[in-house]
Amino acid sequence: MALKHWQKLSTQTKYKNAWWTYTISRYALPSGKDGEYHYVHTEGSSFVIPVLADATLLLVNQYRFLNDRESLEFPGGGIREGQNPLEVARKELIEETGYAGELQKVGTFNPYNGITDEICHVFIARNLRPSAAEMQDESEEFEIVKLSVEEMEAKIEINEIYDGMTMASWALAKHLLR
Repeated sequence: MALKHWQKLSTQTKYKNAWWTYTISRYALPSGKDGEYHYVHTEGSSFVIPVLADATLLLVNQYRFLNDRESLEFPGGGIREGQNPLEVARKELIEETGYAGELQKVGTFNPYNGITDEICHVFIARNLRPSAAEMQDESEEFEIVKLSVEEMEAKIEINEIYDGMTMASWALAKHLLR
């Protein structure tokens, strides 16, 4: 059975910055009833799962303002208009870990499809080598954490890793790393 689609009547931007747009769309349901949908539009994001030669994973521990706590995550970041997911993945890997490597795309997901249209692109980085590039963002501070696959799984189980983007990225890629 095919589900009925809503008809978009109009879209209005309420607020925009370099990373996302707060948007309101008016729609018509298949029944003819009109409504209003508020959401965040983004150009997407890229997350990278860095893997060292000995199969150790690299994660970054960083402070997250909204939850006022540290968060253990894979490197990643938002895509700005005109950028592509692979370019952003390369930049984030260097910026957050100090490594460059060969990237393999493993999939995509939407982190919260009732609130945002964002599509996150997930990559595995292998053949890592230190990068001479300096690309630190002044609003970010990182601590590099090395974990085995088993340690990664254990930290998810005990909720020490609680970042949804990291857990979804891991769900897409872990079968390729076992």
